[in-house]
Amino acid sequence: MATTGSAHLGAVDLHCEPNNTEHHTEEIGTERLIVRRGQAFRLSVEFKRPAFVEDKDQLKLFLDTGPSSSEAGRIRIEAVKSTAKRGKWTYNVEPARGILHLTVRSPANACIGLYTMQLLFYPSGGEGLQQVVAGTFYLLFNPWCKEDSVYLADKDLLEEYVLNENGIVYRSFCLPLLWNFGQFEKDVIDICFEILDNSLSALKEPSSDALKRCDPSYISRILTAMVNSNDDKGVLSGRWDGEYDDGTPPTKWNGSLPILRKWSSTGAERVRYGQCWVFAAVACTVLRCLGIPTRCVTNYSSAHDCDGNLKVDHYFKSDDCTRTLPSRKDSVWNYHCWVESWMTRPDLPSGFDGWQVLDPTPQERSDGIFCCGPCPVKAIKEGHLDINYDAVFIFAEVNADVVYWFVNKDGTKRELSVKQNQVGTQIVTKSAFSDKREYITLNYKYPEGSKEERDIYSQAGKTIQPTNTQYQSLMVKIKQVYAVLGSDFSVYFEIANCGFADKDIHMVLSATAVTYSGAILKEFCKRSTKFMLKAASEKKEVLRLRYEDYGEHLSEHNLIRLTAMLLTEDMSEVSLKEKEVVLKVPQLAVKVDGEPILHKNLAVQIKFVNPLPISLTRGVFSVEGSGLTDLQEIESPKLIINLGEEVVVTVTITPTKTGLRKLIVDFDSNRLRNAKGFANIVVRRA
Repeated sequence: MATTGSAHLGAVDLHCEPNNTEHHTEEIGTERLIVRRGQAFRLSVEFKRPAFVEDKDQLKLFLDTGPSSSEAGRIRIEAVKSTAKRGKWTYNVEPARGILHLTVRSPANACIGLYTMQLLFYPSGGEGLQQVVAGTFYLLFNPWCKEDSVYLADKDLLEEYVLNENGIVYRSFCLPLLWNFGQFEKDVIDICFEILDNSLSALKEPSSDALKRCDPSYISRILTAMVNSNDDKGVLSGRWDGEYDDGTPPTKWNGSLPILRKWSSTGAERVRYGQCWVFAAVACTVLRCLGIPTRCVTNYSSAHDCDGNLKVDHYFKSDDCTRTLPSRKDSVWNYHCWVESWMTRPDLPSGFDGWQVLDPTPQERSDGIFCCGPCPVKAIKEGHLDINYDAVFIFAEVNADVVYWFVNKDGTKRELSVKQNQVGTQIVTKSAFSDKREYITLNYKYPEGSKEERDIYSQAGKTIQPTNTQYQSLMVKIKQVYAVLGSDFSVYFEIANCGFADKDIHMVLSATAVTYSGAILKEFCKRSTKFMLKAASEKKEVLRLRYEDYGEHLSEHNLIRLTAMLLTEDMSEVSLKEKEVVLKVPQLAVKVDGEPILHKNLAVQIKFVNPLPISLTRGVFSVEGSGLTDLQEIESPKLIINLGEEVVVTVTITPTKTGLRKLIVDFDSNRLRNAKGFANIVVRRA
């Protein structure tokens, strides 16, 4: 407080609890003021004079934001004394006995960030200026405000895409992953702005960066760069080779909080390691915390097109039908995760508001750095690849053709087939109304094979390669396989000659351990046979896969690619079929012992049974849940866990928030990762 005369202004009450409640930030806490732009908040100032003379006494309000380390770079705003002026910071004074009530409103396009309020009082009696630091507050985006560019009218969607601290991230189709976003834990908001302050833009031009923080498009693009650490002081380092000894395996994470806290506590040192769903989930946490409605999205059979030709090429050696490395790094991932955020796009032609794709996984550079988006989902569906940002890359992820080639010994190539419906087979997100999948494929693309889809390809500038038009008489199907990790299981192939002539066939069946990003680890089973298949007849083949053959070669994603190739003797006809199988990992059993009461200890029992025909060592249980407990890690009481052996641990949690909460648990060991479990816990007050 500074003054040149009598001190007429005293203590300031920011009314944090009622303000935060009205601004949907009370879950972060009520010890400090956190408000949303375009919406009024109130404060009270002790007034040590008999009365405030409206026409003579002057009270002014200034707000400071921007780079706190540079006095010259700080942004000062003078609020206007008004109740209705749009586009300006405004305030209104209501004098009462011994107190001044102020109502302050930010414009709906104000820059988000940390603000300091300064009150200047010019008394009518001429005693001199008095200056009071009225306090600090965070200002966030406001999806409840119609004038805000992130406004979302549906309250149910706001409950899910802004306020829900728990969610589901989909990976392999049968393996939904519960995730603790935890965007309203008390320290997360500070970490979110710490991430923005460490961006390349903020470090290079801090004042310019602060002024651009009014734009959710700008903020979201910065975050797609900052969630990965490839070019900057970003949060997560990605790794896909299975070597995680100097960090944490991506599959072990159950939530964003340990990642964000570790990054912040180590002085912005990158956290090891993440993969696509981890990058997406951390970005979702930060964007929801800042007030931008956001959801995690999974694209099954997602193309990674490095050269922008909207094609992915796969190569096989012609002599033994073995898959060979492509000349480029193009690939098809079993799945890929990104996020969508809801906002208007005044920087684009009309019609591109709404959901925008943001992808923080470092795949390809955009404007020289590893970031991706925001790109309107509608631009992808309609083939507008000239729209900012990164529309070509995202369009290929859901629409690229997959071309299969034979490579001869002399290096020449022969096209086997073109698959136009193999990429972007399904695109899903968690429903806002339940824990079930919501299929949003049609948001991104017209139905496969439809006239609209073909027209969009043409509009996108794609040269359409028709699928082989000659009649295919050889057909092969791979029967759906349900397999549990650790078991031996059979794969069934149905082969048919639909032609009118007998055929001499060379059949190659194989099973290969792969990563979810398409990298080949080991072809562990292969059968090559020749036989004659009569016209209009069928044949069944069985491939038996044993754990002793595949177990040591699997990635942490437990993926096996099955391949069946049929060739006629004269090589005039080829039929190729591939299918990826995810081996199931048994869930952990989680049992809550007692009634969940706020701030009261609660015991939780976790049970694991080893499903593998080998002994496990280095077993560790992890437990976390927003409003329930920070991350806890418990070593297995048994150093060696044999086949079928049961391990039980008990942990104590202390709920800090009421309502429905999710406790997420994980078990990792030397040879088994990604065993998960959860419990729904409804916490009430005593």
